[in-house]
Order: sequence, then structure tokens, then C-alpha cells
Amino acid sequence: MNSISKLALLSLTVVSACNRPAEGASAAAEASTPVRLSDVVQGGNAPVITATGTLGAKDEVMLSFKIGGIVARVLVDDGARVRRAQVLAVLDQREIDAMVAKATAGAEKARRDAARAERLFKDSVVTLAQMQDAQTGRAAAEADLRAARVNHEYATIVAPAAGVVLSRTANPGQLVAPGTPIILFASRARGSVLRAGIPDRSAVTIRQGEQAEVSFDALPGKVFTGRVSQIGASADPRTGLYTIEVALEGVEHLPSGLVGRVIIGCATSDVKKGADTGARPGKSRCGDSGKPTGVNKDGVSAIPAESLVEGDGDHGVVYTVDASGKRARRVAVTLVGLDGDKVLVRGLGGVMRVVSAGATWLTDSARVEIRP
Repeated sequence: MNSISKLALLSLTVVSACNRPAEGASAAAEASTPVRLSDVVQGGNAPVITATGTLGAKDEVMLSFKIGGIVARVLVDDGARVRRAQVLAVLDQREIDAMVAKATAGAEKARRDAARAERLFKDSVVTLAQMQDAQTGRAAAEADLRAARVNHEYATIVAPAAGVVLSRTANPGQLVAPGTPIILFASRARGSVLRAGIPDRSAVTIRQGEQAEVSFDALPGKVFTGRVSQIGASADPRTGLYTIEVALEGVEHLPSGLVGRVIIGCATSDVKKGADTGARPGKSRCGDSGKPTGVNKDGVSAIPAESLVEGDGDHGVVYTVDASGKRARRVAVTLVGLDGDKVLVRGLGGVMRVVSAGATWLTDSARVEIRP
């Protein structure tokens, strides 16, 4: 479950946990705690989420020069496939070479001055302060030389990995400032993803690893399956949406930028882990026209939010009653998400009713009195 879901669910339990009696309150040790039970909805319907996004490489980066100057050459065009360390663009290096030469000469002079000052200090001709000044000058000149050499290296843009040039934004002869975008580069070494924005109501219901279906208008009749690989921790301040990434396989041959529609939740019940996640023809698992109506997730139950106590991240506790109806029974559950005013959990097994009022006062095997 993502961090948003954890925060939302944990808040449901914090308020009720604050009302739990202190350890010393033993007056009710043998007394019955009045409770109210609510029905468990077996196979709760987890909400299905739809969004529109764009296909791209997992790793996309804008390459630029560390220093400013005049672009001498851009050696690639849009769509070019490149190998690791291949040269992509170069600045005019005449001015940079002159700076390196100047720094080299300055460093050589500073070394000579420092060596002479050290000899004269041994002969008591110069003071300790004068010798130290010369040594400091040598260190500063050598640092300037290192910086000039680094700038010389950054006057060339090379591919950080094998990948593809998505776009180039500069041309030879153009004057660019440090950090000006030159080439948008993508590497699919870590796969391809569909990036989409979803509202907060949807962000609290999905979890990392949940399965999804993706279709593209450019590829009618094909449906790709994947998994939610990343959920944004905060909303985009401009749109108010949370960015999610759906990892896809079998799309390496498709160009970046394709607009796709993602449906999250429909594939969960009938795609096993490790199954083929490539493209397949035919209808979406969501039904006719791919219209989501809620999907029944195996092993998921819906319970009232007030039934959940001791929530801790992905885990929580609920209480039911034993066969006699007189003793509480503690049941550990795994949190799945939210569905309106219900909490979706796994781990209830055959439990049909849970304590929805009075749960925060219970311990395992505590005596209870069921009230309507």
C-alpha cells in the first residue's frame, strides 16, 4: 500500500486508539464490554481507476553543457539510437582550450614560486608567512587548472547509456548558457512506463504492484498488461494530480509519447504473478468497451472503518466474537485500500461479522455483550 493509503488508514485508528483505557483500569477485567457487530462484505469491490497518460522510458534525462559557449556540432537527430559514451554534441572549444592553457601556465609559475620560496626560507631569506603565501598560491593555481580541465570535459555531451535521442533543441552556431537543454535522452535499460496523473481519491486506493491494463488509440485491438511501479508521494501543484507509473513489457518497439489509457484493477483477479504481460488481442478484462464497474478481488473483504484498530502501515487488527458470542477474538488483517466509508482488508477468512462499536476497548478473549 502506498504512503498516502497508509496515512489515510492509520488516521482512522489513531483517533479511536486515543480512547483506549489506561493499563491500570482493571475494573472491567471481568465485566462485559458492550459491543455492536456489523456484517462483513465478502469479496469487496475495489474501485477501478482509469487515467490517460503517455508512454516513455523509465529513465529520461535532459542533457546539457555544464558551461556556456557556442555549439560547434550536434551529431545526432531526433530518434537516433546511440551507444553508451557516444559523442552527441560539442561546444566550440577554442576559448575553452585557451582557458586550459592559461590555467596550465599559471599552475607552472605558482609551482616555481613556491619551490623558490621554500629554498629561500631554508636560507632565512624569506619569512614563514611569505613561504606559506607562495604555497597557498600554488594550491589555488592547481585548483584553477583542475577546474579548467573539468570544464573542457563538459564541453562535450556523451550518451550516459545506450538509448535513443527523443529530441534535440539546439543547432550549430547557437550560443547557449550553462544548463541549457540540448538533447532529451531516454534509456530503456530499466524498461518502459506509462505515466499518468490521478486524483487524490484514486491515489489512496491503489497500491504499488497492482495490475493494470493499457491500450493505445494508435494500436486498436491490442491491450497491454503491466503493474503499478511507482506512486507519487505528493500532488503536482499545478494540476493537483498524483503521478503514477505503470511498468509495461513488450512495448520497447513503440515510440515514446504515445497516448494511452490505463485501467487499474481489472486485471487483478485473473492475471497471475509472473504471467505474460505483453500485448494481447481481444477485449479488456474490464468487460465490454472496457468500462470499469468495480472489480471483485480474491480474498478481499469490506468492513466499516471504525472496526479497524491498531493500524500500522499495511497491517491492522479487527475483533469478532467466538462461537459462544461471549468472548472477543482478535484477528490480524492486511490493509488493501479504501472504498468510500469502508476499509478493504485481507485475512478475515470465514469471519462474517466484526465489532464495529466498542472495538477500541477490547483485548483478545475479553468478555463481551452484544447489543443491537
